[in-house]
Amino acid sequence: MSYWIYLKLLVCTILMSVMMLNCKKKEPNSSEKSTQNSFISVAAAANLRDVLEDLKQIYIKENPDEKVEITFGSSGLLVQQILNGAPFDLFLSADTQFPEKLKSAGKNYGNPKIYAYGKVVLWSSKKDVSKGLDLLQNPEINKIAIANPELAPYGKNTVEALKKSGLYSKIENKIVWAENISQVAQFASTGNADVGFIALSNAKNKDMMRLGNFYELSEKECEPIAQSGIVLKGKSQTEAQDFFDFINSEKANEIWKRYGYQTKISK
Repeated sequence: MSYWIYLKLLVCTILMSVMMLNCKKKEPNSSEKSTQNSFISVAAAANLRDVLEDLKQIYIKENPDEKVEITFGSSGLLVQQILNGAPFDLFLSADTQFPEKLKSAGKNYGNPKIYAYGKVVLWSSKKDVSKGLDLLQNPEINKIAIANPELAPYGKNTVEALKKSGLYSKIENKIVWAENISQVAQFASTGNADVGFIALSNAKNKDMMRLGNFYELSEKECEPIAQSGIVLKGKSQTEAQDFFDFINSEKANEIWKRYGYQTKISK
């Protein structure tokens, strides 16, 4: 009997040892845990290209295990991609309506939050735009580039500003529609348009400053554009929330201001 008891104890000991080894293999070490789900995919409005690249570099310097990939485009097209299943973790829009649309569709991890307020400018490489919107009626201005208002919030606000001033119907036949404000900047800087309406942040780009000049629309002409973002459901939602919190932090405020954004609006 003692032999069989000994055999059973030996078998149990071996089985327990195997189970413990398997558990150790499955349990990641501390360094592996810190790098899990460290890839963040961001969909961002075209006007954010310069400022977001700067913010990204600061963030990954402080968080070396994180990798942030940003896709820029018109807010409307990016929303359609997300609704169709594109695996983005964070959406940074050029307005407040598109993030609400994603929330209504149940794509959200958190709630939409305004991260900055942008401004519209009139830019040109050919003409002196210091006179502002009155320049648009000049017969020498044949092509005016504006982002598609159905896809790009900055285009929508531009059209609203032109209608408010009574200019839209007078210059409508001169408008060249672009997919987003990056394409507007391309049209205006390459001579395919005489002037273009872009974001102040884009106009502050070093190349754009070198190539042309801009007129900043006053708040009476065009109110600052509230831009909100939303963290999306997915495997990297926690990491995406961390990055979103960073761009909303006091540390990031100075970067936003450097590119012409406001982070708060006085009511």
